Amino acid sequence: MADLELTKHHGLGNDFLVAFHPHVDDLPALARQLCHRRHGIGADGLLIGESEPDYAARMVLYNSDGSRAEMSGNGVRCFAQALARRRGDTDPQRILTDAGERLVTLCSTDDPDVIEAAVDMGAVEVLSPPPGWHLVGSDPMRPVRHLGVGNPHAVVLVEDVGLVDLLSLGEMVPHINLEVVEAGPEPTAIRMRVHERGAGITAACGTGACASAWAASSWGLVDDDVREITVHMDGGDAKVRLHDPIKGHCTLVGPAVFVGSITVHV
Repeated sequence: MADLELTKHHGLGNDFLVAFHPHVDDLPALARQLCHRRHGIGADGLLIGESEPDYAARMVLYNSDGSRAEMSGNGVRCFAQALARRRGDTDPQRILTDAGERLVTLCSTDDPDVIEAAVDMGAVEVLSPPPGWHLVGSDPMRPVRHLGVGNPHAVVLVEDVGLVDLLSLGEMVPHINLEVVEAGPEPTAIRMRVHERGAGITAACGTGACASAWAASSWGLVDDDVREITVHMDGGDAKVRLHDPIKGHCTLVGPAVFVGSITVHV
């Protein structure tokens, strides 16, 4: 048995545990144990920090079910906050993830436990429909975008996101992140709900917000000249800046909140 120091953070209610340099052989099992909402601490995912030459750190993400994910927009902001607390500064951070490099710029707030972070998320890529998509049985006339933001997403336009049985639909395609989106209510905003691969329904999804904002722009839900879209999610609002709507290059802006520290025996 050994002691493992953890911090817990959340980005718009999408919560993560962070551990640096854990001496644990079975990280998927550790994620399942620690992230369990009843038998563990509880979180949507476990973020592992390791040293990486030429980067502030390397971030590896395990979902609450123990699966490994390439990227999380909320997670990387939480990881950057944990790293900033560890380093004692809010300098920009180049973080290496399984989806490649992400540059995170941090800004302090009046609350020492809250930072605002902007993440260069790179390009949104158009993907082919994933295997099993036909199981969802979506209306052929309903707009759908299959997109990659370092991880796979299916974004579906609906009239009212609150009326969608998101759990049932998400469980039909558990290997992707599924977002349902509606317009507004503001002319530069959309509303989004998400079922995340490896975690289920979550309060927010940063990569999903980017995919949904790009899709919304392509559908004309916001005017062509809108370059910053507010994404309303159950856990709060994120901003997505579209630098190049054609190529999909975007920046995700939102808070990260420090919840607390804990030592566990593993």
